[in-house]
Amino acid sequence: MSWQPEIDELRRREAMGRRMGGPDKIKRQHDGGKLTVRERIDKLLDPGSFHEIGALGGKAQYDGNGELLDFQPSNFVCGRGRIEGRPVAVGGDDFTVRGGAADAAIHEKQVIAERMAGELGIPIVRLVDGTGGGGSVKSYEETGRTYVPRNPGWEEVCDNLSKVPVVALGLGSVAGLGAARLVTSHYSLMVKGISQMFAAGPPVVARLGEPVTKEELGGTDIHCRNGSVDDEVESEDEAFARTRKFLSYLPSSIDSLAARGPITDDPNRADAKLIDLVPRDRRKVYQMRAIIRSCVDTGSFFEIGKLYGRSMITGLARLDGWPVAVLGGDPYFYAAGWTADTAHKVTRFVDLAETFHLPVVHFVDCPGFVIGVAAETAATIRHGARAMTAIYQAKGPWCSILIRKAFGVAGAAHQNWGHYNFRYAWPSGDWGSLPVEGGIEAAYRAELEAAPDREAHLAEILGRLNKVRSPFRTAEAFGVEEIIDPRDTRKLLCEFANLAAPMRKTGPRSFGYRP
Repeated sequence: MSWQPEIDELRRREAMGRRMGGPDKIKRQHDGGKLTVRERIDKLLDPGSFHEIGALGGKAQYDGNGELLDFQPSNFVCGRGRIEGRPVAVGGDDFTVRGGAADAAIHEKQVIAERMAGELGIPIVRLVDGTGGGGSVKSYEETGRTYVPRNPGWEEVCDNLSKVPVVALGLGSVAGLGAARLVTSHYSLMVKGISQMFAAGPPVVARLGEPVTKEELGGTDIHCRNGSVDDEVESEDEAFARTRKFLSYLPSSIDSLAARGPITDDPNRADAKLIDLVPRDRRKVYQMRAIIRSCVDTGSFFEIGKLYGRSMITGLARLDGWPVAVLGGDPYFYAAGWTADTAHKVTRFVDLAETFHLPVVHFVDCPGFVIGVAAETAATIRHGARAMTAIYQAKGPWCSILIRKAFGVAGAAHQNWGHYNFRYAWPSGDWGSLPVEGGIEAAYRAELEAAPDREAHLAEILGRLNKVRSPFRTAEAFGVEEIIDPRDTRKLLCEFANLAAPMRKTGPRSFGYRP
């Protein structure tokens, strides 16, 4: 009367599923420098925490008596587990089974992984390798027909962006639907040398007369610099480590708040180097990252998108243990001016902070939008207006530190002026509708042309204006609330983080996340 035979059959089928594509295909995966999907899940999750869903899904072969001869598992492995003790959903493509193509997929497994994350309110991590359930011409012959394309579960993919943290790792050659799943995320990674991404691969592109390698078509040098994918890493292990780190700054869903981390740094710590870091010569650059790292909790700055939109630094950090989102202008690129790429980066990052209720700290240095023919051709003002809209729609706590420049329309977008913000200025602050150096020739043209010594008169005018541009003059008119000693910045930011913590509100925002 025992059901042990059925349990034995269950275990046998589970074991057959764990064979994946078989020893030859697994060896080929390893020879290509890649882990299998099950090895990836084991490395990503807390040891022993993975609970698989759909392990018996796949294609079976039976003999004439209905006895199982062989079993090929679905090429998608999914379930739930834990990262640092917190529940997460995980789904990964098995490239050893038909290269992740549609003719070996069970789409319902992808759907259930996304649905599980959204409805349970837990993050989802996608391990993308192959077409991610996308097309294969071979499937036409096997089914005897073609089909009108659809993307099963895309509703859940889109909805999850406004519900739970979504991380996507490109861990091989990713094409078609797999590429779409990779970029439709809050944080995405590719592994240098083994990851490529494209709408269609080199064999298809070659038919257009463009013979290219996978790296030339869609390597990390392309997609981690054009903003399609956030970051490039050196190994799969680094990708898993960065995934865990990224999630540590976020809540499990929009219905909760990010937890305070360990308090490991003195909130009153003052860095003497800050008073000398910004040069008096406004033409000289300085290291904004050094300022950020000095002000946040030691070792807590987690930069995102370093290779893209490089005039703006974005990342996550902690202040007195509290997670915050960090923006900072980088004068090494376009003097920190906003390009179209920078605007895209700002929009997406502000949306991330708003979606998951993170206070924002903005280290401001912005001379305005980048100008010129190339900037106009790239529709910089169009994309810049979208970024400004994201900032002006932001309702969460916000603190701006005016480090140096804040000019023009883009410079005005250092905060949402429609509600109360914390704001401090360093003595190096320099602001206005446009820089003095850029407007003096036009404003004083007639006077300069009439002067007996044009250069001497120009120097005299500049001397007068340099006194007017003093940040103390702005403070006298309450045009800036406080000018501070740079060495006090961390103390004030930690105060902000502690005051902001109870201001954070859970729940959805008024509009969805913009991928």
